[in-house]
Amino acid sequence: MSVPPRQLHLNVNILHSGFIPSAWRLPDADPLAFTDAAHYVRVAQIAEAAKFDAVFLADNAAIIEQIDFRPITALEPTVLLATVAAATTRIGVIGTASTSYNEPYNIARRFATLDHVSGGRAGWNIVTTADAASARNFGLDATPDHAGRYARADEFTEVVKALWNSWDDDAVIGDKQSGRFIDEAKVTPIAHRGRHFSVQGPLNLPRTPQGQPVLVQAGGSGDGRELAARHAEAVFSAAHTLEESLAYSRAVNERAAALGRGPHAVKILPGLATIIGATETEALRRRDELIDMIPWSYSLKRLAGILGLPVERLHLDQALPADLALPAGGNGNHTFFHATLSLVQGRQHTVRDLIRALCGGGGHRVLVGTPEQVANEIETWFKAGAADGFNLMPDALPSGLQDFVDGVVPILQQRGLFRREYAGRTLREHFGLARPAALSGDRATPQLRLSAAK
Repeated sequence: MSVPPRQLHLNVNILHSGFIPSAWRLPDADPLAFTDAAHYVRVAQIAEAAKFDAVFLADNAAIIEQIDFRPITALEPTVLLATVAAATTRIGVIGTASTSYNEPYNIARRFATLDHVSGGRAGWNIVTTADAASARNFGLDATPDHAGRYARADEFTEVVKALWNSWDDDAVIGDKQSGRFIDEAKVTPIAHRGRHFSVQGPLNLPRTPQGQPVLVQAGGSGDGRELAARHAEAVFSAAHTLEESLAYSRAVNERAAALGRGPHAVKILPGLATIIGATETEALRRRDELIDMIPWSYSLKRLAGILGLPVERLHLDQALPADLALPAGGNGNHTFFHATLSLVQGRQHTVRDLIRALCGGGGHRVLVGTPEQVANEIETWFKAGAADGFNLMPDALPSGLQDFVDGVVPILQQRGLFRREYAGRTLREHFGLARPAALSGDRATPQLRLSAAK
């Protein structure tokens, strides 16, 4: 029996007006798109017509952008994605929710609901929130420490999975003649008692069409990789070189295999920003147009935030300071710190050079070129095993996505790398993931089983 060829996965990260901070200033852009559900629906419909795996929404629990210049992530993801799901039929809907400032029961219920209403297309992006502004919005004077955030996230995710599995697949009977509606023996409390959470359960809605929503994670620190290896089915990573992404993929999947999850349990989907033109000259001109509309003061503040520095330490025509350390003593964002520094490692550079290379963005790789050049880079990373696909961030939305769909997707299809039609209806089927079996019998979380065994 022949094994079907490996297929590329493509998501679009709907960063309001686009990846480039100045995208909202383009003539065809709507400055109010960041709060307009119709904008997100339109982007999702373009992606679905091209047979993308999913749309993805990031989230913040505070205003962490410079709102004097740029639109922000404003709408709550699961509410917005329910609207997107109602206007589409196949494309997956992945939303971010933080384990730092939520409760497991609410998140389990919210994403199970999204999976039900979308017909099995939901995914949860698990994040730990590191910014001080969010902490203050939840009554804290400081951000919880890095290790503590990830320990909470691990237990949080265990509880959510247990709640999703607190119903057997066949618990709902609905027999009108006998009057028997639900088999109560197949709906079981999880009775979780752990360090961070005490959750009795069961969840108050049946198991979802996918068994459980797809679990996604984004984090490049050691703790983040461990969380991904334990729980994630896909990871949204950040890498500027093939070697960097290949090493990350190997590290996560080797750890997942050691935990008994199989040899390639986690799909690696690096972030990829694209600026596309009919010619390379045209693409470079579009890049320069977008960059020139970004105030240098904005870019300096953003870069300083990523690096955890006072903005006064950055000078446009000088190199980065040599004594850089992880932001907030290691309690900040490891992923974008390391991804940004990898751009200048071993190179002569100035801060101005770095900002232009980042296109004023947030640490992800940026490809500027023709559709064929972009397709070539995607194929190289995919065939090398450095990526199972990409979390795309077009320069501007929806125009940049349309450029990718019209120019790059047909090339990938001609090369046999990307689907021409959906083979299934659920996000799990798009990603080639198995539907998890219900945890019949002992549904207690590992923490409970461990404590009961002592």
